[in-house]
This record gives sequence, C-alpha cells and structure tokens, in this order.
Amino acid sequence: MCMSLFDEYTQESQKAMLVQSEILAFDPLEDDPFCFFDISPQDDEESAFLKTLGLGKPYIEDFTARALRNGSTFEAELLAAGTVTETAYFGAFARFLRLPFISELDGAVVVDTPSLDVQLLETRMVRLSPKDAKPYIAIVPDIGSIERLKHALDSTPGIAADLVVTTPSALRKAVWQAGEERRTRQTVNTLFDTTPVYSARITLHGKQGFFLGVGATVIGGSMLLSTSLTFHLLHIFTAVLYMAAIAFRLTPLRTKPDRRTLTLVEQSNGEQLPIYSVLVALYREDAIVEQLVTALNRLDWPKSRLDIKLVCEADDVATIAAIRHLNPGPHFEIIHVPPSLPRTKPKALNYALNGARGEFIAIYDAEDRPHPKQLREAYARFCDGCEKLACLQAPLIISNSGASWITSSFSLEYSALFRRMLPMLAQMRMPLPLGGTSNHFRASILRNVGAWDPYNVTEDADLGMRLYRLGYYSDVISYQTLEDAPTDISVWLAQRSRWFKGWLQSWLVMMRSPVRVAKEMGLKAYLVFHLLIGGMLLSSLTHPLFILYLIVVGRTLWVDGLDAFSTMQLALICIDTLNMLASYVIFLVMGTQAMIEHEREMVGKRWLATPVYWLMLSAAAWRAVYELRYKPFVWNKTPHKPVSKTS
Repeated sequence: MCMSLFDEYTQESQKAMLVQSEILAFDPLEDDPFCFFDISPQDDEESAFLKTLGLGKPYIEDFTARALRNGSTFEAELLAAGTVTETAYFGAFARFLRLPFISELDGAVVVDTPSLDVQLLETRMVRLSPKDAKPYIAIVPDIGSIERLKHALDSTPGIAADLVVTTPSALRKAVWQAGEERRTRQTVNTLFDTTPVYSARITLHGKQGFFLGVGATVIGGSMLLSTSLTFHLLHIFTAVLYMAAIAFRLTPLRTKPDRRTLTLVEQSNGEQLPIYSVLVALYREDAIVEQLVTALNRLDWPKSRLDIKLVCEADDVATIAAIRHLNPGPHFEIIHVPPSLPRTKPKALNYALNGARGEFIAIYDAEDRPHPKQLREAYARFCDGCEKLACLQAPLIISNSGASWITSSFSLEYSALFRRMLPMLAQMRMPLPLGGTSNHFRASILRNVGAWDPYNVTEDADLGMRLYRLGYYSDVISYQTLEDAPTDISVWLAQRSRWFKGWLQSWLVMMRSPVRVAKEMGLKAYLVFHLLIGGMLLSSLTHPLFILYLIVVGRTLWVDGLDAFSTMQLALICIDTLNMLASYVIFLVMGTQAMIEHEREMVGKRWLATPVYWLMLSAAAWRAVYELRYKPFVWNKTPHKPVSKTS
C-alpha cells in the first residue's frame, strides 16, 4: 500500500505498520532456503508459546511430519486437525504477545482499497478506521514469524498500541464485507466491460437482429409466393443437417475409456500437494448440506491444503444456518454473495473466485458425491499435461436411474455424453461443452480468460468454447461424480429449459463474428461446435415437426397409397424415417454401451420411453426460445433432496 493511506496516522503508527509489514511479509522459503527442512517449532519463543497450548512432544512431532509430507506448515496441520480451535489458538497467541484479541471484526470500518482482496488469498493484516476511535491494525500472526514479531514488540513497545490479534476467518469475513459492493460490480460487469464479444448480456447484437429479420422476411415472402417449393427446400435443409448431426454422434461408438491416468494417480502418491480450492454454489439447499459436507470431507486431499468455499446468497438464511450448525471445520468457508441481478450460479462462482486460494479449482453442485480420489487424478493429469491444459471434466453418473423412466432416460443421456462423446472430443483435441459440475481448472487460466459469464445460464458450455477460442484445451478424467436426476417432470422441464436457453445464448455469442470465430478455432473445430450445439438445438426444435409430418404421411399412404407422392417426396420420407430411428438407436446404444451391467439393470425396459423423452426435450427447447426472449437471465432453480440411506 502507498504511504498516502497513512497520512492521518501519527509517526508512531506509521512505524508500527511498517515494522509489522516487514514481519508478516517474511517468507521462510525465500529468506532462508534451508529452513524448509526444519519447520518444527524448536525456537525458544515457539516452544514457550506451544507450552501455553499444552502441546507435548508427540503432538509436535506428529504435526511436523504431516507438514513435511503435505508441503504445508506445522500451524496449518494443527488447525486442520481440530486439535486446537482457531479462536483458542489465536487467543493464546495474543496473550503470549500481550496484545488484545478480537474474535470478530466489523467489516464496515475496514478500509476498502483495490488491493484489499489480496488478504482473501493470503490472510495477514487489515487496517480498520472506526469513526469514534483511533485507527488500528488487525493482524493474523503465525508461528514461523513469532521470534521476529516478539522481538519487534519488545524493541519498539509503542507499536503494540496500534495492533490487535484476530483469526484468519474473522479477518477474511471482514474483508468480504468491506469490499462487497466493489466486488459485486466487478463480478457482474467485468466480462462485458472488458471483452463484450464473449458476454451474453446482450441477447442479439445489431447485425444479428438485422440478419434474423431479413431471414424471417425472406422465408415469409417465399412461403407466400411458392409455399410448396419453400417448404420442400426448408425440409431438405433441416433433414440434411439433422442427418449430419446424427452421423457425428456415431463417432463416439468407437471411443474406449482412457484409464492411463489412474496409473499417474498411484505414481503421484507421496508428493507434496498444492492448495486446491473447491467452489460449490448453493441456493435453498439446507436439506442437502449435510450430505454435501460429508461427501467433500471424503476427498483424498490433506485438509490443510483444502480451501472449500460454500457459496450462498446472503439472504438464503436457511442454507447458511444449516452449514453453521454442522460446523464443518476450518477448511470450509461460507461466502455470502450480496443480492444483485442476475441471480445466477456463474455470478456466484465469479464472486467467490476472488477469494479462491488454490492453484487448482474444482466446481461441484450441491447434490454431488465426487469420488474421493478425483482431486488426486485431476492434479496428476495437470502435472502430466502441458501448460495449455486449462480444464478437466470428470464423468457424471446418475445414481437414481432406477427411480423412474425420466431418470433412466437421463442416465442414458449422461452416459452417452460423459463417457463417450466428451472422451472422443478430448482425444480429437476438439472444444468440450463442459458439464456444469466436476470441472477442474488451473486457477491462473480461469482468471485469465475472464472466468464465467454471469449472464449465461449454461455457463459451463460457454466457458468450454471460450477456452478453446483463446488457445487452451480441455480433457477428461476417469474418477466419477455421482448425482441424482430430477424425478418430477416439471422440475426436469425447468432445468432442461435453462440448459437449452444457455446453449442458445452460447451459440448466439459465437455467431456474432462467425468468420473470426472460425479462424480462432480452426475449420474442423468450428464445424464440430455447430454439430454439437447447433445440431442439438436443431434436432430438439424440429423433432416434433418431423414426427407430425410422418404421421400425416402415414395417413396419406394408408388412404391413397404410394401414388400420392413424387419420387422426391418419397426420398424425403425415407430420410425422415431413417433420421428418427437412427436418433433413438444411437441414443440407446451410446448410453447402454458405456454403462456397467448394474446400471443397465437399473434402466431395465424403461428405455422404451425414449420417444416420449425426446418429445420432452423438444418441449424444453421451445420453452427455452420463449424464455430467451422474455426471461433471458432467469435461473430455473433445481431443488435437490438427500440420497436415501437405502439408495
């Protein structure tokens, strides 16, 4: 911070701040390259302090060994183990230093500066300026600097009057509160302000609206002038695109699972690990919080190196209370997102990203149960991959596929996508339409590309395409995440409509400058994007029209026979019939082929409902078109229930 911030201080306060900054900025690994191998608290001051906590030699040796093994510190291991609470530890630290201790800070009197968020990443100190009292500095001391801190306090007694000790969580909470208005503005506006070409904040740009209007006018005029010819041309065009999308989906049938990374996981055991951040956006999820915390605590990663952010809307009192009731531990942190529009998951994640301390970041949903070794596999793959590897997608597996025909169809769909389509795209080094959960990112790249678009309601697919446009690539890993599919039709329809709406947003964003995007991605990847996103949207929107057409054709054939149709019409009828049958068959074959036997047994004969499921997809797609026009940024919330003990 520049010295102008302290003009109101006395000279003694300035000196206190400078001395304290020097102490807390001390990095033992940088200042003394040999101290890494001597991280146990052995100095006289350290030993004296630990005695005040009642820690004996066995505890000290145990936590020292953990710190060496995990690449952390003695202090981090002590707090992560829960042997000493944060309040007790730093309260004892304050008494040892003969400084006041404050367990809660008032964020309203914290001085907010653009650099304040640094304290969310490396919690050291914060300046507070009460209106009716002298300004002071709250510090979070650590055992590594206790000798120098004690010496500074003894040699310059006056600085103690301007210092108080607090806890890391209290300091971070105050920093979150102090900068919430600034941070909210940045979260909502940064992508649009800096790179509007990537933002879905404007649904249709000027040229897009113009060409859409021209196209609608041309088609309308053509229908008036020559209804039959226009209909046949449109029919041929959509049938060919439909067939191309189906042909593309045949490719993953040859894809086999890549299990090589599981070997990398075993080889990486015993390595010192970096901090890994886990972000989970929650809204009205009080019923499932306990299940979520249990699942995250099963992750095979040292708790001292975990940074789990449970990201809640500030007015979601029930969810926040449920988390606090569990008291999940110091590696968990509740992030309160101030109420603002748009109320979307990507906006909440962007807000929390300001405080994510990890070198890598994982995204999960409230109902997720990730495999315990998933972080290990992702880390091993990042270490093995090149620096352009930005994201890894874990497979999502539906655990309640036997609950109803809806969940069975959902399970078949996810099986085809996450265990066949995405691995195939990854092998081809094509852009991946990421799933909304179980994504693992390099934090530096995620921040560099602008993170998530707060206005895109399918932020995952959008981010996958943007990463590719900017020269990065995504891949897949093997360890799965279990989650439940909606069992209620209305809930399923609302969720799927949101997904379709977001895919439409993503497609429109990419089509603002089609030539430029084609050059950025390369022609092959550009075509794959259209077949993936555009083909899916087209097939879902036109599916009921083709079915209706075939019903009319069937009735005409029954009444008038083949003579009622020309050769061209018969050819189109054959293509339409083939498209319908192929879409169902590929959906079922891809889904069942990737499943294990137990999953196929759970699905049973419910696959017979596939035609009905596809009609539901069409209903969701048409609803998405309506919502894109009238409710573009409304997030259709999917309620979740905890898994029953018998599941």
